Amino acid sequence: MRTVALVLVTTSAGWLGCGVKSPPIPPEDARPQRIVNLRAESAADGVQLIWSRPETYASGARMRDLGSFTVMRSEANGAFEPIAKIPVTDNERFQVQSVFRYLDTATTLGHEYGYRVTASTTDGYVSEPSNEVALTRETPPPPPNPETYVLPTPTPIPSLP
Repeated sequence: MRTVALVLVTTSAGWLGCGVKSPPIPPEDARPQRIVNLRAESAADGVQLIWSRPETYASGARMRDLGSFTVMRSEANGAFEPIAKIPVTDNERFQVQSVFRYLDTATTLGHEYGYRVTASTTDGYVSEPSNEVALTRETPPPPPNPETYVLPTPTPIPSLP
């Protein structure tokens, strides 16, 4: 009786397997999709970078384990070096952040900078680098002054005959 029970347990354990229900995927398909809409703007305190959250893996499957972003900068067409790691902490929330921003305050007016960003999953898969953006930091234009702003004069509508 004991032997039969042992055979049944062993057979059923082999049938159930290790819990993996799908075939393994190659590492290049497990990384986040590439960010393609990185943009940069001059700001009063530095360079403002803006990009959208990747929502799928490179394979096209929906991603739920985005872990962080790495911001990289180059100066005057030099090599890119990481300057910041931004953690993503909203994966368990119902509504996740769709747009990310980073202000690079270690810049100088009149200098040219290049930027790109990579995304990483919580288990370490890293995306291809984003599109590259280049910007010469300038003083941003001042916002419109409401005291001196003049509304355009409306033109009358022509009357119908």
